[in-house]
Amino acid sequence: MTEFLTQSFYGNTILQWAIAATIAVLSVAGGRTVYWVVSGILRKATNQTENELDDFVVDTIKEPIVVIVTVLGLWLAVQTLTLPASVGDFLWAAIQATMVLAVTWTLSRLWVAFVAGVLKPLVESSDSDLDDQLLPIARRGGKSAIWIIGVIVALNNAGYDVMALIAGLGIGGLALAMAAKDTVANFFGGFTIFTDRPFAMGDRIVISGFDGTVSEIGLRSTRLRTLAGSEVTIPNSRFADSPVENISREPHRKIVLTLGLTYDTTPTKMRRAMEVLREIVDAQEADTDENVIVGFNSFGDFALGITLIYYITKGADIMGVQTAVNLDILERFEAEGLEMAFPTQTIHTIGG
Repeated sequence: MTEFLTQSFYGNTILQWAIAATIAVLSVAGGRTVYWVVSGILRKATNQTENELDDFVVDTIKEPIVVIVTVLGLWLAVQTLTLPASVGDFLWAAIQATMVLAVTWTLSRLWVAFVAGVLKPLVESSDSDLDDQLLPIARRGGKSAIWIIGVIVALNNAGYDVMALIAGLGIGGLALAMAAKDTVANFFGGFTIFTDRPFAMGDRIVISGFDGTVSEIGLRSTRLRTLAGSEVTIPNSRFADSPVENISREPHRKIVLTLGLTYDTTPTKMRRAMEVLREIVDAQEADTDENVIVGFNSFGDFALGITLIYYITKGADIMGVQTAVNLDILERFEAEGLEMAFPTQTIHTIGG
């Protein structure tokens, strides 16, 4: 048995390979054990506290810790072997890069947990809308910055000359700028949104045929929740060159209603019809600061035209007020003997 274990295989004895394999297996088992401890014991402990931040932290770090423990075990396993210098250097560089990326993953998830557990409650408790818009940007921007730094450090530990790589990007800078022109346009569009503030989170807007509520404002795009319930993502560059109608900021809703009475309506009844329309609007949630306009404005092909213009108070049920006004018009016109017109045609025939 001793002779078998001392046999050389690729520069190492079978015993050395067995020890390395055992350490590797134990490292994987150790990673799973750490996951079980964090998920079970620590999670139960954090559930007993009133602070939710520790819950976010535990849920965030359990997967990256498994990777870190496993990689450390694999590094110990490699240390027990005698490997060629080139292979050893490659494995060491790979392990270092993997460790850096695992730590970067952990920090990235901790940042997201910090934003969700600390910054978001603070933002929700404030009266300002600006922090609601900046929170998604802070979350994504911080996460991107952590990953950029992590990747640079990982490449440096892996033996790459990061400064040379960055300098090499200058060669293709023009092509990169051309490819990124839409991204740059979207970025400046987002900057315009934050400076001019044509709308804010929760506002209902209309742009390019899309009518919906702003659910998220980012550096690259803005998301709308349409009236149909679907989500539409609009590039921020669109807001720089397209008109935006902010329905939420309208002082009141203007309603234009056109009615037609039959041609046998007398002048007295026409005046009464306009009086009835004013009385109906005055009884509803109309904006008293704006004048109600009623006019006999046309002799149509089939009817005598009356136009009614009124304004619904901001915050009122727009559809409900319109429905109430229209129902009152039907009831009052019927009671007053005012007949609505509909298209008719009279044909005169000549006998022969």
